[in-house]
Amino acid sequence: MRVLIVSQYYWPENFLINDLTSLLAAAGLEVTVLTGKPNYPEGDFFAGYRSWGVQREFHDGVSIVRVPIARRGKQSRIRLAMNYASFIIAASTLGLWSIRRQKYDVVFVYAPSPLLQALPALLFARMNNAKLFVWVQDLWPESLSATGYLKNAVIMKFVAALVRLIYISSDRILVQSEAFVDRVAQYTERRKIRYFPNLYRPAATQEPSDRAKRLAADMMNSFAVVFAGNLGAAQSLDTIIDAAEQLKARCDIRFYIIGSGSRGQWLAKQVKDRDLSNVELCGRFEASDMPALLQAAGSLLVTLAADEIFALTVPSKLQAYLSAGKCIIASINGEGARIVDAARAGLVSASEDAGALAKSIETMADLPVEERNSMGARGAAYFEANFSADMLTRDLIGQFRELAGKEEAI
Repeated sequence: MRVLIVSQYYWPENFLINDLTSLLAAAGLEVTVLTGKPNYPEGDFFAGYRSWGVQREFHDGVSIVRVPIARRGKQSRIRLAMNYASFIIAASTLGLWSIRRQKYDVVFVYAPSPLLQALPALLFARMNNAKLFVWVQDLWPESLSATGYLKNAVIMKFVAALVRLIYISSDRILVQSEAFVDRVAQYTERRKIRYFPNLYRPAATQEPSDRAKRLAADMMNSFAVVFAGNLGAAQSLDTIIDAAEQLKARCDIRFYIIGSGSRGQWLAKQVKDRDLSNVELCGRFEASDMPALLQAAGSLLVTLAADEIFALTVPSKLQAYLSAGKCIIASINGEGARIVDAARAGLVSASEDAGALAKSIETMADLPVEERNSMGARGAAYFEANFSADMLTRDLIGQFRELAGKEEAI
């Protein structure tokens, strides 16, 4: 079976679609990825990639076709809009021309923001009579208003019309949260929608970098509350900062924030202005460093803004946290909170409630180590039962073959 995956983001950018494509290829499927030039999250193109022209690569069993896009830059809504639009245009023209002689059974869209990246996939699927799958990571257009990127009512209506077109034209819509089903069903037939959670494949054991070793050793000197991932508007970073300020007197508790994003500079200014000596801004690390850093944590922290849309979302980092087998502190509402509670893997408080978050952190820090370890073990067991990468990959291949009429054995 031949599968075309359309995703604006791909390796060496760190997204979960990287693992899924490798698993599909390892299962015997012929996989091609149509993507852009890597520049997330820093906004500059990665070393070895030029801004113009179509580039072809082969990595981890997967053929990659890269189209030119405008780099996203830093903290510019105009540049971000150009980045989104350029991928849609380039993928619909140069990308489809580059693979015009190829035939695929399935076209699969990995759809974090922007969902509109599904438009070139829709074109190719219809031109080649292939089945179109869209894996929805963010609800559009709702996510645009929730993050504050777009508030113009006329443009929102236009985006909503395009979203409806994408959903109606899809053969199957996969949603990363069960709470997405009703929202997506407002645009298309419910029968086409399936719950397909985010998978996570733990990184192969590698020697961490010297920088990661030093940071892990430093974490071991206190109760380390570790936040890892994107530093954006959705992550409610002000809640973390407010909680850290409330806990300044607890010399045994330290916050380690690993990652980068649009609010990185704001975060650094807050730490300096409030004299938060208990907060360490660690920057980005390679994926191969993350297992050692997560294992050195006293607890893993996940936060989201108190918006209805985010309450429907399961943060992608949650699967990685569960897999790590460490206790979790969650300042989130809705589906993410439900999963932490169902797994009995940690402590949950409401989004944007810094006081409640600070109390959860103190409570966790004061628990016996054995109790925290039990939470982590329950989380790891829940991960294996619900989010195992191998299990979800087999399920997805079964869905591909169901719709494409390919019933050969896996």
